Amino acid sequence: MFTVMLFMIAGLCLGLALRKKRLPRISAVVTLLVWVLLFLLGVEVGGNPRVVGSLGSLGVEALVLAAAGAFGCAVLCKILFRNMQK
Repeated sequence: MFTVMLFMIAGLCLGLALRKKRLPRISAVVTLLVWVLLFLLGVEVGGNPRVVGSLGSLGVEALVLAAAGAFGCAVLCKILFRNMQK
């Protein structure tokens, strides 16, 4: 955890130091790195037999959480919309 925090702080400091410089390809580099991280995450999950063995129950839990989150957002948006009209 300390290593993760150290990398985040280092990235923050580097970003502050370079914020006035034009970095035209930084968006493409960030996109590429995100894709690489997602690929490596997939490799890690696919190589873990416990995760692969419980994909069925994890999928059901994820579906329930997603549906509950969407329903809660819809209800709260409706309440907010009603209160904003008054």
